[in-house]
Amino acid sequence: MGFDRFGVLLATRLFFIMAAVTSVGFLILTPGHHPATLLAIGVTAALTFDIFKFVSRTNQEVSRFLDAARYADFGQRFEFAKLGAGFTELGNTFTQILDRFREDRKQHESELRHLKALLEHVPVPLISVHSNDHITLWNNSARRLFGTAQVTRIAHLEQFGSGFRKQIVSIKPGERILVSFLLDNSEQRLTISASEITIASSTERLISLQNIQSELDGMQLSAWQDLVRVLTHEIMNSITPVASLAKTAVDVVDDVSKKVADHSEVVEELKVVRDAVSTVARRSDGLMNFVSSYQQLTRLPTPEKTRIRLADLFSDVTRMATVDWLKKGLALLINIEPGELDVYADRQMVEQVLINLLQNSEHALAGADLGQVTLSARLNHLGGVTIEVSDNGPGIPAEISAKIFVPFFTTRPDGSGVGLALSRQIMIAHGGTISFTNNEQGGARFALAF
Repeated sequence: MGFDRFGVLLATRLFFIMAAVTSVGFLILTPGHHPATLLAIGVTAALTFDIFKFVSRTNQEVSRFLDAARYADFGQRFEFAKLGAGFTELGNTFTQILDRFREDRKQHESELRHLKALLEHVPVPLISVHSNDHITLWNNSARRLFGTAQVTRIAHLEQFGSGFRKQIVSIKPGERILVSFLLDNSEQRLTISASEITIASSTERLISLQNIQSELDGMQLSAWQDLVRVLTHEIMNSITPVASLAKTAVDVVDDVSKKVADHSEVVEELKVVRDAVSTVARRSDGLMNFVSSYQQLTRLPTPEKTRIRLADLFSDVTRMATVDWLKKGLALLINIEPGELDVYADRQMVEQVLINLLQNSEHALAGADLGQVTLSARLNHLGGVTIEVSDNGPGIPAEISAKIFVPFFTTRPDGSGVGLALSRQIMIAHGGTISFTNNEQGGARFALAF
């Protein structure tokens, strides 16, 4: 109806213009009507201006509607009735169309926010590798994985290990591979899988990265615990009666020796027997104590975590573990950045780990000149806490470095092979890791990441 009225109004204006033009022509051809001719010309000009204004106003509003739709300016309103053109219905239609656009856009934005929120909370890190070597970190898990490190290009992956970068570049859509990931001198194991996405003319690879180090550690620890539990049970069952019988045999030999004290030859022979049986008894006791020490690997209690000020923790640990270091020529350096740093952990368990590591450093520096141990703590790239124990000793040879956390393994004649295995179990119980590297300048460095 708005367009019908527009046609009527336009036709009416055209009729009046034609009538005015006809009048002008008639008056020009009829002499003596100059004032009337001028008046007719003025009326014609006014009508022409009116129809131009009438049409241009409508065109301006239509153009404004199209611009509002083009630039998504859905706040525009169209009140054609104010222009005197009778386009109220058309103006309402334009307004309704923009309102519909606005509602559709609002719904799309709501759905997009929902999808982004879901993506942010996906527990698996997701990244995209674009054809121009740029990288996009899609969710919070990916940002936590890389920590504070800048990761926007393929070249930035080099800081997490050259092998990691190469495998990210070379992985093909549909593949799933196991990779090593180096962060804060700690090696983690990740599984990565890739898929290819094409949007318009742009192609990218979507890569998921899942840190399975904690699962691997947990499974390995469980396997070792089962093995140790079986071995200690069987050994204790076998050695206990041997130790008991050996002690009984010693007592019997002592009684017999008293009874045959007059027979020196028999006494001498019994003495030899007693010494042999005593040796068996001592070795049996030693073996029982040795086996008992491994039982703590299968009986680790749940950590009772509290907030621990690292400065206080380091002070207590060094007081217990470094009593004779000055006499042995060993120096200890302590560095905590920031000084007020703390950690949420079981104090007694962490103390045990640090004491083990400090004692290992002491053994490694035995007989060394200017032996030095550094005990430090700092915030790591993941926003957690890393504690490091480092020394300037000979380090650990590569051929045995992979075995140092294995129960029963030790390089010291008097070692039990429990210390580092227990330390690793404690860190796993805390949801953290313990790792080892050799310093570039020499010496070993152990890192506890919480």
